[in-house]
Amino acid sequence: MFLYNLTLQRATGISYAIHGNFSGTKQQEIVVSRGKILELLRPDPNTGKVHTLLTVEVFGVIRSLMAFRLTGGTKDYIVVGSDSGRIVILEYQPSKNVFEKIHQETFGKSGCRRIVPGQYLAVDPKGRAVMISAIEKQKLVYILNRDAAARLTISSPLEAHKANTLVYHVVGVDVGFENPMFACLEMDYEEADNDPTGEAAANTQQTLTFYELDLGLNHVVRKYSEPLEEHGNFLITVPGGSDGPSGVLICSENYITYKNFGDQPDIRCPIPRRRNDLDDPERGMIFVCSATHKTKSMFFFLAQTEQGDIFKITLETDEDMVTEIRLKYFDTVPVAAAMCVLKTGFLFVASEFGNHYLYQIAHLGDDDEEPEFSSAMPLEEGDTFFFQPRPLKNLVLVDELDSLSPILCCQIADLANEDTPQLYVACGRGPRSSLRVLRHGLEVSEMAVSELPGNPNAVWTVRRHVEDEFDAYIIVSFVNATLVLSIGETVEEVTDSGFLGTTPTLSCSLLGDDALVQVYPDGIRHIRADKRVNEWKTPGKKTIVKCAVNQRQVVIALTGGELVYFEMDPSGQLNEYTERKEMSADVVCMSLANVPPGEQRSRFLAVGLVDNTVRIISLDPSDCLQPLSMQALPAQPESLCIVEMGGTEKQDELGERGSIGFLYLNIGLQNGVLLRTVLDPVTGDLSDTRTRYLGSRPVKLFRVRMQGQEAVLAMSSRSWLSYSYQSRFHLTPLSYETLEFASGFASEQCPEGIVAISTNTLRILALEKLGAVFNQVSFPLQYTPRKFVIHPESNNLIVIETDHNAYTEATKAQRKQQMAEEMVEAAGEDERELAAEMAAAFLNENLPESIFGAPKAGNGQWASVIRVMNPIQGNTLDLVQLEQNEAAFSVAVCRFSNTGDEWYVLVGVAKDLILNPRSVAGGFVYTYKLVNSGEKLEFLHKTPVEEVPAAIAPFQGRVLIGVGKLLRVYDLGKKKLLRKCENKHIANYICGIQTIGHRVIVSDVQESFIWVRYRRNENQLIIFADDTYPRWVTTATLLDYDTVAGADKFGNICVAEVIMNYHVGETVLSLQKTTLIPGGSESLVYTTLSGGIGILVPFTSHEDHDFFQHVEMHLRSEHPPLCGRDHLSFRSYYFPVKNVIDGDLCEQFNSMEPNKQKNVAEELDRTPPEVSKKLEDIRTRYAF
Repeated sequence: MFLYNLTLQRATGISYAIHGNFSGTKQQEIVVSRGKILELLRPDPNTGKVHTLLTVEVFGVIRSLMAFRLTGGTKDYIVVGSDSGRIVILEYQPSKNVFEKIHQETFGKSGCRRIVPGQYLAVDPKGRAVMISAIEKQKLVYILNRDAAARLTISSPLEAHKANTLVYHVVGVDVGFENPMFACLEMDYEEADNDPTGEAAANTQQTLTFYELDLGLNHVVRKYSEPLEEHGNFLITVPGGSDGPSGVLICSENYITYKNFGDQPDIRCPIPRRRNDLDDPERGMIFVCSATHKTKSMFFFLAQTEQGDIFKITLETDEDMVTEIRLKYFDTVPVAAAMCVLKTGFLFVASEFGNHYLYQIAHLGDDDEEPEFSSAMPLEEGDTFFFQPRPLKNLVLVDELDSLSPILCCQIADLANEDTPQLYVACGRGPRSSLRVLRHGLEVSEMAVSELPGNPNAVWTVRRHVEDEFDAYIIVSFVNATLVLSIGETVEEVTDSGFLGTTPTLSCSLLGDDALVQVYPDGIRHIRADKRVNEWKTPGKKTIVKCAVNQRQVVIALTGGELVYFEMDPSGQLNEYTERKEMSADVVCMSLANVPPGEQRSRFLAVGLVDNTVRIISLDPSDCLQPLSMQALPAQPESLCIVEMGGTEKQDELGERGSIGFLYLNIGLQNGVLLRTVLDPVTGDLSDTRTRYLGSRPVKLFRVRMQGQEAVLAMSSRSWLSYSYQSRFHLTPLSYETLEFASGFASEQCPEGIVAISTNTLRILALEKLGAVFNQVSFPLQYTPRKFVIHPESNNLIVIETDHNAYTEATKAQRKQQMAEEMVEAAGEDERELAAEMAAAFLNENLPESIFGAPKAGNGQWASVIRVMNPIQGNTLDLVQLEQNEAAFSVAVCRFSNTGDEWYVLVGVAKDLILNPRSVAGGFVYTYKLVNSGEKLEFLHKTPVEEVPAAIAPFQGRVLIGVGKLLRVYDLGKKKLLRKCENKHIANYICGIQTIGHRVIVSDVQESFIWVRYRRNENQLIIFADDTYPRWVTTATLLDYDTVAGADKFGNICVAEVIMNYHVGETVLSLQKTTLIPGGSESLVYTTLSGGIGILVPFTSHEDHDFFQHVEMHLRSEHPPLCGRDHLSFRSYYFPVKNVIDGDLCEQFNSMEPNKQKNVAEELDRTPPEVSKKLEDIRTRYAF
């Protein structure tokens, strides 16, 4: 068995985010890392929408990311620390839309190791040096400079090693143009190591150490070190030189401290707490991430606590000394892994879990009533300030980036009866959890919908002048009339546009610079800018049946297949070409390409005829109306569209921006098939046809603009968009109802929209999430969803949600009541009334936990619910709250042979589980009966067990339960479940059970799979096989009677008995064998903790396998991964990769340089388009 790995949805969780001017223009961009993916985002400063410019798989673990720019430079470079044992410096090339590797310096072994640098990166704020550090011992400093040609140079590394030292964080200190300086949070463990009593370990203090790079002597000196009172978790650089006082802020538990060299005393301020917080009062509070904003005149920091509250931190200075730290509550947003403040006034929040957000900073929070806390205010040691959290005041949400991270459980099924299955994904954490339904398709946002007086048959938009940015008119054609609407603040009907309103319209367009043309059955109407009208009437009884128009040309087909060609002369007059062309059959469709920039005309006309052919006809003056080429079609064509696609942006000598792409002829057939053919720009030959079936209706094609490039909207029984995005073609359905006719639409509110008609309505639509494979519908949940099952009869979902360190609703209410009573008791006689009011206000206040977070209850506190929900509407049908400290870990829906047709839900629950050191007070299996046709849970009984029931599976009319490391068979009794049989020989802890026939495959938490057979006659569970490798299994699924596929917590997928091994690089938490498209073949779908969705598909022929094996081999050598990791060794991180070909690597073929593509294709005896076609075919055969 040979498999091919394809990613359908890349990981969405963000581990690092940096910002800067990476393209060298004034625009601010954000670079994020998503585990093994590097992505460049650009927030549009006008609309606030975040666009993805580039996504690259680096086939390695990105461990750190920094932006730096050379002194006096205008462009930021990207420094990446990864697991490759190399430091890599990348530059973004906007003209090619690629990251270019400028430097790659090897310094150590590959892999994430304790003493190999790559974990921490720090840059000198003036861009002169970069430090790369390991967790332990090793630190290297590289000096960066320019050579004579202004290229970036890098020195050999300077060592700053110190043995027996652990590093917690490293930053560059802003010292202006003095010698570059780096600050490190370190801990020396030498004494603790040599002291057997453990006393030294208890007394070890963290130190703040400054390293100075002496540029004159070219080495690094350990300048200064001082012990810290609190344990710090990260450092913030304070601007220096002429911009500020320099130094660092140390964020530690409960305190933030400013430190600097010399006479500067330490300034220390406690981290404010929420007033009346339900958290455990003994818990410390830390800052988890920060962002710095610096202008010429001022600077401030935004730091976020682990509850999500952001504080604005400013420093008061007296000459060069800092006198106080001031903190002011700014706003509360979800807890972030990284924050970036952009110069354009945006705050980008890369959430730890769940969706990411872009906020506009509307106010700096200087002149509001919010109290300001200062280090100068007198406080008892151990006391702190209190503030009141509130909804957003200084920030305004402008965009939300969907993120599935973390996916904890996923099931693929067609519960909505849509033919194509949906993915039901349980994701998120705590109160921000959700159940999302993913469908293949682009999300469509409706801008406007309006009723029309009848059912129109076509719609177009035109501009008044070629230089206009936005459209001026929408023209709607009916069976016997034409309606003209003008676009302004609103859309209203106009009568003075010069269009003929008493006839249907076949087409209309802007002609030349400022004239309009309308083609109708009886003629052509040419409307000049000064409203003069020229008419051309059809001869005799003939009428115009089809037409094609662009900015300078009009071609019409008269009844009987006669073609008449008009071209605009320099004076703006439409002239008919002297000859006419008789076609051999009736014309059914025509298309002209747009006039290329700087040219007089489009050279080709495509004509589709009744005889199932498409002909390309020349419009060049030298051989006008001569046929150039022809293609026979499998069915009659319905519509044609010539577009230029896949181009990269280029600037010509005059600095005009334009894109140089390929011409494609798209052919929509009447049987619902779309063909895309390459049109040779010189000879007009047609080659390299790709086919896709779109739906049951004839395919109509419309040219629209998406992200500044031409794209094609294809309409059949559902609408599809064919567009080029990041050097790959995408053909994606729109998640929207059927449309009949469409045109591109540009207005101020909607610069790249679509105006479409559906029955008797006119709709203005926008497609914003290009490149997305799935559109999502999200339903909120209360706690982290652990597992869910589908009830086969009603299709309802039964979800178990469990959170550690959390209160149940009942405990929360009780704690609130208790705190309110304490508030009243603590007040004196005269303040009783006031205190009672405050207590009442506190009880009524209900801040949404999805934003403000849930209170942290402390270790060993658990909260759980069991929810029955309808997956289509997303409404909760039943909700069972478990008691405090009962944690649900497993769920199954089953029938018992002794109770007939009734369905039961079994939930495995742990009581008083403490994770570390592990202890548990036992567990229960709750049994519920599903009543009301699967909508309600009726409690039957609970069965006590001695360990955690972590896995439940129905088995031959009974049920198998893994209780700790015991495998048991239970049957349903009146008062509890009755134990029928058990096996005690499983090593550690059962975390999963699969059954097929008499076989049971048990996954052990660290000993891989154990095969068990149930012998009915002897009532015994017998182990008959186990795996040769120890694997820490997270999930498993059966492929057939003898084969099981599983995944482990280190990110590997295997098929047991070592049929295949593959390192995904992200922890896989669900596997399922299924088909994703109607009529497609089966594949193995996996989802990961970081929000990625991928598939492994089997090869059907040896030739295919051989071909892709060679593609992979050539790409490994010709196109090595961006961050210096070896592709083969990355995919073999834990076990040698076996029988899997990496489709993600093969698909990078499309983004290689053309000459390299040619070399690789020649080695394979193919042409580059043939290789691309094979890559596209294997993807569309199994998925999208």
